[in-house]
Amino acid sequence: MRYYVIAGEASGDLHGSNLIKELKKLDNSCQFRCWGGDLIKKETNFLVKHYKEYSHMGFLEVFLNIKKILSNLSFCKRDILEFNPDAIIYVDFPGFNLKIAKWAKKK
Repeated sequence: MRYYVIAGEASGDLHGSNLIKELKKLDNSCQFRCWGGDLIKKETNFLVKHYKEYSHMGFLEVFLNIKKILSNLSFCKRDILEFNPDAIIYVDFPGFNLKIAKWAKKK
């Protein structure tokens, strides 16, 4: 199976990496493409983006980075289409992940 994992902060990185470990035990041929942190990178050896590049907290920080956030949403959608995963796994990060989930459901 092909999994696309999106985690947006340190706790999501931890939970996502633990989930990836268990999925690899069930199927050692599974493939991952991930947004996350160092722990997920260690498990998959492939990270599209590190959460430090795209995670913004608080109204002012989000407002100041809105172009970057919209660009990341667009990039993520294109990347999902290109990778064509069997499943998308959303870990925490609701502001971003709910937008991607709504879009993905339509695809």
